[in-house]
Amino acid sequence: MPKQKRTTGKGTKTGFVVGAAGFAKISAVEGIRLDPAMKKRAEEAGRKGLTAEQTRQAIIRTYRKG
Repeated sequence: MPKQKRTTGKGTKTGFVVGAAGFAKISAVEGIRLDPAMKKRAEEAGRKGLTAEQTRQAIIRTYRKG
């Protein structure tokens, strides 16, 4: 009789989410610093409850040429 797989009840997707404070610490090690405009944009996105995709689009609009 074949063994049955046991499930933990969790989905199949796995990953790790780094918060803003953790990301800032990792970035500091890499020599990356957020300027005041970047901090303001991140705070505004959080305040508005933007999704990650909406936040990326806001950043792209800011730096897009033309």
